Amino acid sequence: MDPAYSGVYRELYTQHWWWRSREAMLLDVLRRRLSPSRQRAILDVGCGGGFLFDQLAQFGEVEGVEADESLIGDKHRERIHLARYDDDFDPGKAFSLILMLDVLEHLPDPVSAVRHSLELLEPDGLIVVTVPAFRLLWTGHDEINRHYTRYTKRTFREMARKADLRIDCDRYFFHWVFPAKLARRLVETTFQLSPSVPRVPPGWINESLYLLSRTEHRVLGRLPIPFGSSLLVVGGRRGD
Repeated sequence: MDPAYSGVYRELYTQHWWWRSREAMLLDVLRRRLSPSRQRAILDVGCGGGFLFDQLAQFGEVEGVEADESLIGDKHRERIHLARYDDDFDPGKAFSLILMLDVLEHLPDPVSAVRHSLELLEPDGLIVVTVPAFRLLWTGHDEINRHYTRYTKRTFREMARKADLRIDCDRYFFHWVFPAKLARRLVETTFQLSPSVPRVPPGWINESLYLLSRTEHRVLGRLPIPFGSSLLVVGGRRGD
């Protein structure tokens, strides 16, 4: 991650409407799919400072893996493996839930990362993935985050097939952000703007966009809308 971005990452994750609404959406998905009575081992890949750990605790025991030490704070440090997520990463246990939230777009070999997650997954476990969607929406935000790509359902399914990931559901979200991101790309292209680190908007704007995103998810979340700025995938091991 760009050092300038990592410096404001904690503030963005805890306060920015995008991160807050993505977290709320993910928790909605997990509550629909997971029994709260079962305690499970959970791995959060690319967990940063473990900002999602407290919320995930309702589903089981949580640990994470993060390659960027600058993102890891003191609160959950003992539960975070400082390591690259590759074949050398061996936590010595299997997990029933693995989260890869906006991680795969940062990796030059996402197929290997997904395969490794399947190796660490219990036979009936779930993998939950989010990635940015549509190369058409590529902006300076992707540059400063050092993304390799953005996905569509088709390109993700091709990658999943190579990794042997079973897909139970895949759907776009942040539908309203799609035209906003497209407009941003046109402005950047027209005026040759340099990438800049995002900031938390003023309070009333931040809360309004959070409420808009939450309302969109509640009203449209289960509809097969063919576009959005992000893609959610839930799956597991084939044959299980």
